Amino acid sequence: MRLVPKKLITVTTPLLLLLACGNNNATPKTTITYSKPFNPAELVKYNPRNADKRIDEFFHKLHSKSGFNGNILVAKNGKILYENALGWADHLKRDSLKINSQFQLASVTKTMTSTAILQLMERGKLRLDQNVKEFFPNFPYDGVTIRLLLTHRSGMMNYVYFTDDIYRKEHRNQRKGLTNAEEMDLIAQYKPAPFNKPNKRFLYNNSNFMVLGSIIEKVTGMSYADYMKDNVFKPAGMTHTAVYSKAVYDKIPVDVVGHDRNSWKYSVAPNFLDGPVGDKGIYSTVSDLYLFDQALRAGRLIKPATQDSAYTDRNPMIRGHFNYGYGWRLFEAPGEKVVYHTGWWHGFRHIFVRDLKNDVTIVLLGNLVNGSLLHLDDLFKLEGMPVIRKGAYNGNGDTAED
Repeated sequence: MRLVPKKLITVTTPLLLLLACGNNNATPKTTITYSKPFNPAELVKYNPRNADKRIDEFFHKLHSKSGFNGNILVAKNGKILYENALGWADHLKRDSLKINSQFQLASVTKTMTSTAILQLMERGKLRLDQNVKEFFPNFPYDGVTIRLLLTHRSGMMNYVYFTDDIYRKEHRNQRKGLTNAEEMDLIAQYKPAPFNKPNKRFLYNNSNFMVLGSIIEKVTGMSYADYMKDNVFKPAGMTHTAVYSKAVYDKIPVDVVGHDRNSWKYSVAPNFLDGPVGDKGIYSTVSDLYLFDQALRAGRLIKPATQDSAYTDRNPMIRGHFNYGYGWRLFEAPGEKVVYHTGWWHGFRHIFVRDLKNDVTIVLLGNLVNGSLLHLDDLFKLEGMPVIRKGAYNGNGDTAED
């Protein structure tokens, strides 16, 4: 399937890429020539006076009737149609959200981790069929490759539950975050039983992308935060995006607080599980996620063919339309292709949708966990998109979410 949007640019320096791959411990530096300019400041320009009234009406209803609390961006054909912040950043302080408020992206982080892994593949730093044991010899599972991690087919246990159990039983300090290296050592030490054999089935699992984050650090010799800043955020113009780990920051330097159980009573403080990154840990804004979308469409991060591989079905179809590629959830129908990801972690609930056919981008970042994001059908229809909701379709299969 051809998924190359109009704005995709071709990388024209294969020789430089080849020369840069000679040192396996240093991040390759490349000089890339693009056929089109990429102007983040122009892309994110928006005048609230020009807000799409239909979209505005939809979101005010979603806010008042369904309890959506968060930030919104809807764009089409390279132009922002609607942008807004609705509700509280921190209910206890009565602090309102601002349009540049940074949210913990939860599993939306996985889209950027996969982009970084595919970058490193393009630069000759790793291969998707490499075994995790080549990077971590004490890794306790056989047959787990980078490709299986990207597609949630590794069979690993979920490190979040495993680590939480260890910390509670052994009365460890729950305020200090683990590093990825410490998490990998913990897995090597305790050797928790996997769920199933590698490549047996799709099983959505945060462990896969925590390990990918660890591989990024091992391959580049950089922290995950520094690699993402230099190779993803900066090239995409994402000036309000950063990786914040509790292993580095005693207090995460953002003002948006997650609230759980559809109640303002349950504000969630980051803890030791907010240390490992790659599966989560990126903090960003709606406009920066739009720039990430546009940078991908413009070919500034990975090549068009590499993107096509990321948006290719890697598992059996769910309910006739849904699948998972390399770090992206997929929706497919005749003549339709939508790539997206959801996020759910410590009081944050998001959806990031990219309709490749109709050139629509929808970014919804929320900090009150409830069912409001299940009521987006009318928004999708307003933009001429298919409905991206598993429950809207018949069929059997695993419907595991974040």
